[in-house]
Amino acid sequence: MSQNYKETLNLPRTEFPMKANLAAREPELLKMWEETRLYQQIQRSREDRELFVLHDGPPFANGDVHMGTALNKILKDFVVKSQTMLGKRAPFVPGWDCHGLPIEYKVVKESRGLSPLEVRKRSEAFARKFINIQREQFKRLGVFGDWENPYLTMDPKYEAEILRAFAVFVEEGLVYQSKKPVFWSTGAQTALAEAEVEYQERDDTAVYVKFPIVSGEFKDKASIAIWTTTPWTLPANLAIAVDPKTEYLVVMAGKDGKAENLIVAKPLLDAFMQATGLILMKQTGAIVGEKLSGSTAQHPFLDRQSILLTADFVTMDSGTGAVHIAPGHGEDDYWLGRQNKLPVLSPVDDHGRFTEEAGLPNLVGKYVFDANVDIINLLRERGMLLGEQKFHHSYPYCWRSKTPIIFRNVEQFFIRIDELRGRALDAIHKEVKWIPKWGENRIAGTVESRPDWVISRQRSWGVPLPVFYSRKGQAILDAKIIRKLADLVAQRGSNIWFELNDVDLARELGLPEGATHRNDTIDVWIDSGVSHKAVCALHPELRDPADMYLEATDQHRGWFQSSLLTSVALNNRAPYKTCVTHGFVVDLDGKKISKSGTYDKPTDADHFVGRHGADLVRLWASSIDYTDDVPFSEEMFARLGDTYRRIRNTLRILSGNLYDFDWKNNSAPKESFGLIDRWILDRLANLNVDCRSAYESFEFHKVYHRLNQFCAIDLSSLYIDITKDWLYCDAPDSQRRRATQTTTHRIFDTLCRLLAPILVFTAEEAWIRLRSSGSVHLQDFFEGGLFDANAENLFQQALYVRTMLGPHIERQRSQGMIGTSQEASILLECSDGDELLDDWWLSQTELLAQILIVSEVKLAKRESLQIVVSKTSHPKCARCWRHRPTVGASKAHPDLCDRCESVVEANKSRAAHEITE
Repeated sequence: MSQNYKETLNLPRTEFPMKANLAAREPELLKMWEETRLYQQIQRSREDRELFVLHDGPPFANGDVHMGTALNKILKDFVVKSQTMLGKRAPFVPGWDCHGLPIEYKVVKESRGLSPLEVRKRSEAFARKFINIQREQFKRLGVFGDWENPYLTMDPKYEAEILRAFAVFVEEGLVYQSKKPVFWSTGAQTALAEAEVEYQERDDTAVYVKFPIVSGEFKDKASIAIWTTTPWTLPANLAIAVDPKTEYLVVMAGKDGKAENLIVAKPLLDAFMQATGLILMKQTGAIVGEKLSGSTAQHPFLDRQSILLTADFVTMDSGTGAVHIAPGHGEDDYWLGRQNKLPVLSPVDDHGRFTEEAGLPNLVGKYVFDANVDIINLLRERGMLLGEQKFHHSYPYCWRSKTPIIFRNVEQFFIRIDELRGRALDAIHKEVKWIPKWGENRIAGTVESRPDWVISRQRSWGVPLPVFYSRKGQAILDAKIIRKLADLVAQRGSNIWFELNDVDLARELGLPEGATHRNDTIDVWIDSGVSHKAVCALHPELRDPADMYLEATDQHRGWFQSSLLTSVALNNRAPYKTCVTHGFVVDLDGKKISKSGTYDKPTDADHFVGRHGADLVRLWASSIDYTDDVPFSEEMFARLGDTYRRIRNTLRILSGNLYDFDWKNNSAPKESFGLIDRWILDRLANLNVDCRSAYESFEFHKVYHRLNQFCAIDLSSLYIDITKDWLYCDAPDSQRRRATQTTTHRIFDTLCRLLAPILVFTAEEAWIRLRSSGSVHLQDFFEGGLFDANAENLFQQALYVRTMLGPHIERQRSQGMIGTSQEASILLECSDGDELLDDWWLSQTELLAQILIVSEVKLAKRESLQIVVSKTSHPKCARCWRHRPTVGASKAHPDLCDRCESVVEANKSRAAHEITE
């Protein structure tokens, strides 16, 4: 009866557990990192290295970290950690955007009737609360940085830099005051910048309206038809625009026995008739658009006339080819009106309600969108409504109040974009590398079409707009005074603007007697936009320009652009060398997931960290191509769990096989490495090169796929499976076993390093279990590796045979001829001209049998290729379970092969020696 030889085997032993229990284990590592001040260690260890600066775009301090923000911060951490391990010094100074509407809106919503100073104090407390919350949540995600010294846009010294930058804008003549239409939030009662606008799909009632011609060629003979999706703007109509080169037809059309002459653009006539239900009777005339210019038409329900003008923005894709113009309610309308010296009429108040200027007493005080129905009814009553239709379109909304935006004429301060546009476009095309490449065209397009930047806000929580007013109400824009204010703010904070009265503030700053100030604040996009000046240029560990900015795709019209424009104004160059764009986090249906959205499933990062662990969230971030929209779901985490367990189990097996290996004392020389060790080291070297390259090009999904493939196929399916025979069964100090352990140690070491930027906690845990010194995050990636093309070629030959052999083995197993592949004896016949196996294998049939996981292999030269599988005649060794011809040859151990007998006897001798001692 066979003995139990389990105790004589070198079975894996490790304290690295199979069950990750990340949610409990990760906080322990976080605590260790904080106690050892790991981030500071990393920076000190790289003091003399090449600098790489990723400048952190500041998130708003107004809620828990959701998965979109988590993705952004994790991607930045991938960059910083990988650049560090590529041999650079990569400090990371996190920041927060603290001012502005998102925070103030929540504060005011909770408590009505607060004074501006009370709003500011509560907003600051609100921001500090969520800075502390988000800081811990970012740290919990494994993001390294100088968390003790972040930059805050509400810090007095930062606020002072905003004002100093503003002083330069004033000196350069970029700032001006004007009354013209701007994006206006009726929900928040403030002007908005373009980046504060989001678009939602909605249905509105579009109307076709006639304006009777009262002067010119068609006086009292026809009406011109217009089309608008905003009937509420008709009270502000002052003109009608036509395309100068398009032919307009005069047609007799009508229904229900009534007909009249209407002027419609020829390309849109058929669509117009279909939309209105009118019947075309005949054409009575035609005219080119430019000849209509100067004619006038009667307003459909007010006692005034509208002038016909030509404009190049009139298109023939919808409507009638005649555009209703309200200079107080649109950008194009405003400029056309200005060119033709029209007044700017905007009869709407801060809340979006009609004023008396509308000339409609019954509608005064009514919300303009609610008044659409009234306007349409009025048109119908006056006989001016030609038709109406439901129109589905994308409409601008306030990003915070979620209310539809109106274009409203109001006095504001602006920055002249035309003065910056050319230099900004040059920087985009000549100075910056865009990842992905389409980012270049995207931001160039937004800069090319951008109107002047409205920078004043009718809010309390922000940096004061440093404009003063003389006794006569004229604006005082003085760079010297603004710099004095900046010095004062640096010492005492920006609350002084709201604490001091006009007299005291004028005295502090040396203003003319009688000067006053107002409570408007600066657009927060300038706050964050000058961070290159307030942070990168002033922080001793950073530099301006930064090497990289990395944000979501919406920042092409947000932070990327505000930073670019302010940097061009201040430094005549871009603030970044590389700009990386990632997509939005979306559900499996493509719906965007954001903190301010209406997505009904959990979106807070804490939820997923608590359930799955931060490393799984990080693995998700690495698994996708972030340059497109990023899919996200609970089901994805279930699938990623399988990948994580595969990687973890691979590390566990590698660690277990090194339980009795000491790198310094047990390492084998390269000359002793067998084919399999040389093959896997070649694969490892290629893996290292590929991963380094992917990290260098910021293609983290390629790192994920290469590491997953290496662990699943090269290691688990091949190397670990093949080498376990001698790792478990050879003598502990055998040269072959020590060579494989030396190789395994190199694999384990390399894997920990390559995984460290992504699986930040797991790589550290594995590194510690190997009893390596220090943290894995203090290491560099290996350079190069042990390439061996010959080993790769020979091993691929064996793998090809293994693939061909599979069906033969399965056929014998299904017929009951053999139980496992270990019982198979293989005869492989090859012709002289067959290059299936090199002649080298003729002396390596034992190794080939181990690769094929069979009992034995016989190679023979024949006329044609043939594989013959039979059951081995050799008995099974009770210790290694291989069928060997030497089993039964020993009288002392008839159930062992010669290899296992020698190991068992050596163990006995060693044990006896230890007892004697």
